[in-house]
This record gives sequence, structure tokens and C-alpha cells, in this order.
Amino acid sequence: MADFQIHTAQSAPEAAELIQGAMNAFGFLPNLLGTMAEAPALLEGYMTLAGIFDQTSLSPTERQIVLMVNNRLNGCTYCMSAHTGISKSQGVPDDVIESLRTGTPIADAQLEALRVFAVRINESRGWPEQSDIDELLSAGYTNRTILEVILGTALKVMSNYTNHIASTPLDDAFAAVEWTPDELVEAVG
Repeated sequence: MADFQIHTAQSAPEAAELIQGAMNAFGFLPNLLGTMAEAPALLEGYMTLAGIFDQTSLSPTERQIVLMVNNRLNGCTYCMSAHTGISKSQGVPDDVIESLRTGTPIADAQLEALRVFAVRINESRGWPEQSDIDELLSAGYTNRTILEVILGTALKVMSNYTNHIASTPLDDAFAAVEWTPDELVEAVG
């Protein structure tokens, strides 16, 4: 793998404004974003898409379901750890977080339907069966939800693939909730 630098505003002046925005949002510069600053367009795209995803009709818990499903299926230890911390800060129930970390069913039937659909979108590379769509819709979701799951999946491709290639080190802020694939119980819902 290539050796990637974790940039600061000083080492990546083209991305300085984006880096400052990230620092304002998180209180520190996450290593993922410092790594992405190597390509300011990637950093801007990721931060913009993350902001757009936050504006979807999905609740914070539902958004984290989509994101963490993709993190787990893509084997992204950095993002699973980071999103565990983010989920906790957003009030996602502990049992939902645990289900997402292990790939086990969520007790809430509607949230489980979303989890399963997000799995199907990832694993089918966007070719779910009609029965997968029908199950999501019968759980109370809409066609809008289907497209918003695709948006969240696209967002995770950017971060997960960056972390895979750059071997991004986990931030101290997320060390207490570090995730390893050993926690995986079952990949398919």
C-alpha cells in the first residue's frame, strides 16, 4: 500500500478551509479527513455528501444503520469504530449499535427491515431482488428511503476505500469503541 500522510491545514493548504470546518465540527481533525486532504476534491466531496446525507428523511439512528452496515460489510475497522462513537453521541440505542457491530438482527422490526435492505444493496451491488424492496416498503419505508440508502452506501465507499488503501490509524477519540472483524457474528441478515 502507498504511504499516506495525515495532513493538517499547514501541510495541505488547498484543503485548509475544509480542515478547519472539520475541526470545528468534531473538535479535532479525524485522521480520515486528514488523509483525504491529500486530494482536496475527495475531502470536499465526502464532507459535502455527508452533509447531504444528514438532510435525508432518515433519522440519526436510521442513517447510522445504513452507514454502519456498509462499514461492517466493507470491513472498515476505522469507520466501524468511529461510527460507534458517533452513534453513541447521537443517542442510537446500545442494542442497535451492538447489532450493527456484530451483524445480528435488530429487535425493532422496522429498523431491522432497513438493516437487511442496506445489506442487500451492498451485497447485490445495487441489484436487490423485488422481494427485498417489497419487504422494506411493507415495513413502512418508501421509494425515497431506497434512494437514500443508495446515497449512504455511496458515502461509505469514499471513506471505507480510503481507509483500506491508506491504512488510516484510529483516532484516540474512538479507541474505547474500537471494532475488529472478530466481532462479526453473521454477515447476512
